[in-house]
Amino acid sequence: MVIWKQIPREQSLIHKRKDVERVMGNNVIEQVFAKDVFNDSVMRERLPKPIYKKLKYIMANGQELDMEVANAVAHAMKEWALERGATHYTHWFQPMTGITAEKHDSFIQPGPDGGVILEFSGKELVKGEPDASSFPNGGIRATFEARGYTAWDCTSPAFLKEDAAGVILCIPTAFCSYTGEALDKKTPLLRSMEAISEQAVRVLRCLGNDTVKDVSCSVGPEQEYFLVDREKYLQRDDLIFTGRTLFGAMPPKGQELDDHYFGTLKERIAAYMKELNNELWSLGILAKTQHNEVAPAQHEMAPIYATANIATDHNQLVMEVMKKVAKRHGLECLLHEKPFAGVNGSGKHNNWSLVTNEGKNLLDPGKTPHENSQFLLFLSAVVRAVDENAALLRLSASNPGNDHRLGANEAPPAIISIFLGEQLTDIVNQLIKTGEATRSKAGGKLLTGVSTLPDLNRDATDRNRTSPFAFTGNKFEFRMVASSLSIAGPNTILNTIVADVLSDFADQLEKAEDKSTAMHDLIEKTLREHQKILFDGNGYAGGWVEEAEKRGLPNTKTMVDAIPEMITDRTVEMFERLKVMNRTELEARVEINYEAYAKAINIEAKTMINMASKRYIPAVINYVTDLAGSINEVVSACPEADTSVQKELLTQSSSLLAQAKAALKKLDESVKAAAEKEEGEEQAIFFKDVVFADMAALRAPIDELEMMVGKEYWPVPTYGDLLFEV
Repeated sequence: MVIWKQIPREQSLIHKRKDVERVMGNNVIEQVFAKDVFNDSVMRERLPKPIYKKLKYIMANGQELDMEVANAVAHAMKEWALERGATHYTHWFQPMTGITAEKHDSFIQPGPDGGVILEFSGKELVKGEPDASSFPNGGIRATFEARGYTAWDCTSPAFLKEDAAGVILCIPTAFCSYTGEALDKKTPLLRSMEAISEQAVRVLRCLGNDTVKDVSCSVGPEQEYFLVDREKYLQRDDLIFTGRTLFGAMPPKGQELDDHYFGTLKERIAAYMKELNNELWSLGILAKTQHNEVAPAQHEMAPIYATANIATDHNQLVMEVMKKVAKRHGLECLLHEKPFAGVNGSGKHNNWSLVTNEGKNLLDPGKTPHENSQFLLFLSAVVRAVDENAALLRLSASNPGNDHRLGANEAPPAIISIFLGEQLTDIVNQLIKTGEATRSKAGGKLLTGVSTLPDLNRDATDRNRTSPFAFTGNKFEFRMVASSLSIAGPNTILNTIVADVLSDFADQLEKAEDKSTAMHDLIEKTLREHQKILFDGNGYAGGWVEEAEKRGLPNTKTMVDAIPEMITDRTVEMFERLKVMNRTELEARVEINYEAYAKAINIEAKTMINMASKRYIPAVINYVTDLAGSINEVVSACPEADTSVQKELLTQSSSLLAQAKAALKKLDESVKAAAEKEEGEEQAIFFKDVVFADMAALRAPIDELEMMVGKEYWPVPTYGDLLFEV
């Protein structure tokens, strides 16, 4: 066995990749998959049987972990990691920054005679103590109040990461303050999973299912991203500091030919995707689909479903590995929602469903959904939950970058609606009009018209890519989630709002003498009262905005507009009753969101000021100076020569230069004014309403100048360079 830590990192990675390629070449992908994961099969092999059984019972029933089990697991985990070349371990957690955090500790302890021994105790496995005041906390922790705790999430398997630091054992954990409040994205997610499981089981008990023990959320997040040449990326301060281009004119060709979508992969991109798959498979991530997306240089990776907390951990790893592997190929992976104006941005489609421990998907309609009362009950619960909490759900998908996408005819509109499809919409209409559903539309056959091609089974409904929240066969696809966002937030909100409705359903059904009749009436009443959220039409159509307003659906256009929804009395009551978050935790997240927005726009504005002052304006001055000099030279050499073209260019470019300078001054003033505003809501609103508009005013003349100034003068790679030269 190769011990990677004993050879240079570059050589180790080459050996690792060749080993993976050799195994895959022999069509034995099973030997690659999850080889860096301390998963169930590893635990079954390495733990004593009584310890293994006890751990599985604790994981299945949410029991407290005792130190006997913790010590045995820690020892087995350490031995496994050491065999794989690990020297350090870390509690891997997800603070409110939206990315992951880790502090590395070695396994060494002082030994006899000045030597060392390698130890890892159950206490070290179960609990860590990172600084809790240096992460975003919304006022929960003051600077001098440093202590926080990480707690092992035993339901998400530990794994190994290899980088320049060597091989690190990563232990997924939750992160909370010294006083017990959640300071991370995982803790509320785990609480929401328990809440929806408890309420779903209550409902199922009312329906006569006495054997189901728990219900889990199954999630599959599709990840969109851009790949650009790293050398060109490093010449763009805006990409480096903000993840998106703050300036840039569209090249002659964009995405209008649709020739990139699902097109043949370029060799460089294919090599990247091959290594990405190898890395992800080694981490136990079920990377399934890869393809070119709509915009040039845009791509997508989609995994197979996993339990919500594991899917969240995996998606954080996916984003990290995407960026790491890109650098090895001389590329840069852009996860920003709108890295390039004028072409489609990136999102993260969050596919969500509910599955019992017996393997039953509660959102599977079956062949005759009109007869499937259990499915219709859970469907109606989701419909009501989304209708009652549309603005909150909008917030869960939001970050500053996503405001560029939503409602821009490239992503779902900012107005939340639900697409059910022809089959389910027909059933809903039957229930609303007559009180009974007596039929389900069938899919039938799709005739290709070619004798050598088979006739295809057609689904009972089409898909709707303009819908923010679409039913897609046996799950809901929450399509508006931001591409760089952790999926913990959207799934926490989704789980909580559905659990809230299921709790009410259970309350009503538990009191009913005739539960069958009560369930029928509950389904009919819920769908009738919340049918306004159902929309199967074109979400891009201008008329939909007016129609949505008539229906009373909120059109929450920005992240800042949505933030107050998190601390309404109704939201606080719901989250506290279901024990997902308390008022303090919710208020903290409000402050964190306001600060995150203000800081992001502030960095963008300052980057624009820096680029305009030091790059664009000096470059244009050089251009107009040379242009003026060339006019003088031509006139001097030939007084009768026609220099009208040069003079027109000089006049136009000089005018735009003056506009840019004036806009630069105004932006600089507005950024300084923003700094004087009170941090939080007031400052965020000022950045949204004033600074953001001034940024657009500065961009406009510089983008226009890019189309006039000679390429040899232009100081940074253009959109054409970035989007097409990979």
